Order: sequence, then structure tokens, then C-alpha cells
Amino acid sequence: MERQVVIIGAGPGGLASAMLLALTGAKVTVLERQDRIGGRSAGFSLDGYRFDSGPTFFLYPRILEEIFEACGRRLSDEVDLIRLDPLYRLVFEGGGELRVHAQMKALMAEIAKLSPGDADGLPRFLADNRAKMERFRPVLESDFSSPWALASLPMLKALGKLAPHRSVDRDLSRYFQDPRIRLAFSFQSKYLGMSPFRCPSLFTILSFLEHEHGIFHPRGGTESVMEAMRRAAESLGVTVRLNETVRHIKFQGRRAVGVRTDAGDYPADALVINADFARAMTTLVPDDLRRRWSDARLATKKFSCSTFMMYLGIDGKMDGLDHHTVYLAEDYARNLAEIEECRELPRRPSIYVQNACVTDPDLAPPGGSTLYILVPVGHQRGHIDWKAEAPHYRRLVLDRLAGFGLTDLERRIRVERVVTPADWDSEFAVHRGATFNLAHSLDQMLHRRPRNRFEDLDGVYLVGGGTHPGSGLPVIFEGARITVRLLAQELGLPTPWRTKTMGLSGMLRQAVAGGMA
Repeated sequence: MERQVVIIGAGPGGLASAMLLALTGAKVTVLERQDRIGGRSAGFSLDGYRFDSGPTFFLYPRILEEIFEACGRRLSDEVDLIRLDPLYRLVFEGGGELRVHAQMKALMAEIAKLSPGDADGLPRFLADNRAKMERFRPVLESDFSSPWALASLPMLKALGKLAPHRSVDRDLSRYFQDPRIRLAFSFQSKYLGMSPFRCPSLFTILSFLEHEHGIFHPRGGTESVMEAMRRAAESLGVTVRLNETVRHIKFQGRRAVGVRTDAGDYPADALVINADFARAMTTLVPDDLRRRWSDARLATKKFSCSTFMMYLGIDGKMDGLDHHTVYLAEDYARNLAEIEECRELPRRPSIYVQNACVTDPDLAPPGGSTLYILVPVGHQRGHIDWKAEAPHYRRLVLDRLAGFGLTDLERRIRVERVVTPADWDSEFAVHRGATFNLAHSLDQMLHRRPRNRFEDLDGVYLVGGGTHPGSGLPVIFEGARITVRLLAQELGLPTPWRTKTMGLSGMLRQAVAGGMA
């Protein structure tokens, strides 16, 4: 009898899960509340200017390449991934700038201009993090369905390299003395919505991945990757339904047996939730069915920062502005403290600007440019009335960019969209507007994060930034492989991709398991 699986949400995790589940022989239906796929990675257009809503740094494509390969396709045939060099430009408000080149010698020369004594720390940093990544990869590829997973051989081997109680910034001080150089290798913790002064040292691998494997721009934006995933899934028989909001999950006892939308009922042998974790739990699952993740427990959890977004269609080219530029506040620690406290808006914030048309001019009408502007701010706590505050904060951001040299920006704006934490909450259904989900603190990682086979319910699986392994597109794609493997095991379905793309660590695990059988 054909198994039926329903996926709630067509974000990156839901689409990757759909591709792999189609290979198991299950009948897969993806239900998406919005009129487009991609979730926070969706794209949109304004009068001929095209923007990504969320992620713009595309890195470590290996995992997605393997998922496409399992489906009989090549990612490179579906999406034109343009490798960037330089990766990005960092501008320090306190003085100095750093163009982060892809080649190590070129980057060392750039570092030496700011801090001559720190240049020699780069090869050591890369070598140590290469070893850390190799130790951690089997952990990343494993499910943490119970605390006993902490005693697994891969985890025990990794502990010596992870230094879990050391922060990212403290770990980097072993290589770089200048705080600006440390910031250049730690601002990536914003991908997790965390401060480098609090983020566990494991996550120095984020900047390592950029340098080791590159940063890419998908031609057409990240949206083009989502569309390629949809095409692959549908070619394998997956049904994707847009504008169809799941209103209710049907339970028999603690087991999910289907969902209800305005269009009708969908029975399911298993359910994959790719919606924002906290929002899905508090709106779709009765509180009395949740033990570990009740409303009261969720209220005590730490959530990531949010973002104030400006998407601008600009008349003319932005000459001299790199594809990625990060303007870093002089008092970076205070900026982060303001974000974490969620009580007031940062008045001298750091700002990220993407000028994608310098690489991909077709994103704008002829002669135009698109600017994607992101300002990290606190998530929703009820202290800020964004409807009243947004115009003032927009003015602050434009004035601050003018101080960094973008002096004629406002007069060149032809189209504009502003997204606030309140909009992330209401329009994108993101709990508290926390765009990077649950924070990645030590007490909310591995088995302490919501598990891929959801521990509070039967027949329910999770994928996305709110579950293990965590946020970030490559990590979410790996999470999809973990989730689908667990689901297939429960339903007795084949997992043909595992012999093709499981990687070295997976093959070693299989060999060990075979030897013990």
C-alpha cells in the first residue's frame, strides 16, 4: 500500500525532504501557505527589480549537490553558481577596511595592512578548523534522538576539537590579536542570530567554510535554487500546492494522521513540519499533546535576533560597491547587547548591504541596481511599535549609510519595500520575528534542540532551522537527509540515496554496523 507523506511548508528543508522522500516511493504532498515557494528563502519582484527575501550568502553546496545527484540530476545543470572573489568587503567604523579574498596569500596581505602580526595566524586558523570540520561532520550528519547520542564515537572524537565552553571570539584570539580581524572571522555568527562573544566556539567553522569552499551567488538569486529544487521534486511525482494554509493537524491519540486546509483533508502516514517550529507548535498542535515543548516551555527558550530589511530598486549602477559589504559598528559589543536585550533599537547599528547586480545585472531593469539592506535588531518582545518606528528607523539607516559613503542613495530609489520584525512575525509566520529561529546556545543544541523525529508526537518529523542540526542552508539540507532517513525507517521505506551520497563518514558507519551485525 502506497505510503502518504504530507510536508507543511515549501522552504529549503521542505523541498529537500520532498526530493528525497520521492525516492522512497511514498506519495508526497507539499502544502505552502504563501503564493511562492522558498519560505524565508523566497524571492519577489517590484516593478522589474528582483530580490531574495532572506539568505544571500550561498556556501558549501556539496550537500545540495549530493541531494540532486541522488535524484539523477546535477545542481550545476540546474543553477549557475557564480563563485565570488573577493568574498565580501568589511568596513570598520572605528577605522580600516578588509577585502576578504578567496586566495589565502591575497587575504594574508590584506590582513597585514590592518594588523601585520595577525597575517600568520590565518594558515593556522584554516588548518585547525579543517580538522575541526572533519571531526564534526559525522556529528552534523547524525540524529540526536536521545542524550545517549552524546556518547557516540563520532561525538567523543569531536569533543577534543570543539571546546564547547569557549566562545567564538575567545577561540579566535588564539590566532588573531586585533579585534577587527577577529570580527572578520566571527561576524558570521549572525547567520545563527547570535553574538560571537556568546556563540560556542564550534561555529568558527562558519567562516572556515567560506574560505575553504567559497561563497557563491546563484544567478537569479537564491530563489533560483528553490525553483530548481521544486522542479526536481515535481519531476519525481511530488505535488506542491501553493496558497494552501494548514489549519489543523488531525490526531489519533498522540499520532498525527493527516492535516486539514480550506481545500480539504489530507490523510498522512507521516507528517513533516517545515514551518517555523515555535509558530507551528503554538498554532497547530494542542498544548496538552506537547510535553517537552509546551507553550510554557517555549516561553522560556532563547530565540535569535530579528532583522530590519530594506529592499531598494535603484536608478543607475552602484559603482565601487562590492557584491557583499558589511559595515561594522565601532562599538560592536554594545550593538550586540542592544540586540540581545530586545528593549531598544540599536542607534549605531552594523549594516549589511548586497549589491547583487555587480555580479548579476539581470536582477534589475537595464541601467538599474538592486540593494538588499539588512540590519540586525532584537526580536519581538512587545517593547517596540514597529508601525510607528519603521519610518524613523529607515531614516536612521539611510543616514548611517550616507556616513559610510553612500551619500546619494535616497534620491535614486525607484522602488522600495521595508520588512520589520513585526512583518517577519505576521507575514512570514515567524515566531517573535526571530528570523534565525531558536538560538544556538549550548543548552539548545544537539539533543536539546527539537529533534528530527519529534519527541512529543508520533508520526511527526521536523526539518528546518528550528530543529537539529540548526540554521543555515547547508545545515538545513543536511537536516532534511537526517529527517527523511528516520521517517523512511519508521515506515519501512527504502533509502536508495544513502549508498550514493552518504559521504565517507556515513559509509564508515555502515561498514561498522555491518561488521557488528
